[in-house]
Amino acid sequence: MKVIILENLRSLHNVGSILRTADGAGWDKVYLTGYTGCPPDRRIEKVSLGAEEFLAWEHNPSPIECVQTLKADGFKIFSLEQTSQSVDLLSYRNQAENIALVLGNEVEGVSPELLAESDVHLEIPMRGQKGSLNVSIAAGVALYQL
Repeated sequence: MKVIILENLRSLHNVGSILRTADGAGWDKVYLTGYTGCPPDRRIEKVSLGAEEFLAWEHNPSPIECVQTLKADGFKIFSLEQTSQSVDLLSYRNQAENIALVLGNEVEGVSPELLAESDVHLEIPMRGQKGSLNVSIAAGVALYQL
């Protein structure tokens, strides 16, 4: 099973885009944690084009509890974040059957608490002048790569 954990995303457009991409890439569920917005909301639906009707999703007010529960259920936790421990997403070969991908806040990224719970930190190599991608674009790269 492949699930996504959205930690405190501010933009409802990003939420909608990730829901739509997760559905298209064949992921199973999205956990909307912390203050991440949830359907029904016109701003999410405008971008998701109804993906929230086909893709399982659940709100959990506590990102850390969500990750700890999934970990206890045998999920391998991946965080998409640039850290000193990050490995290149494009060369990483996943062997786990049950994976949870954590995507963090648009400004702060994945919190230190969730990074500490993660089994693997993954990063997308950046070859230009900017050091990061929009979270919904980064999600698309990671969802298809994993």
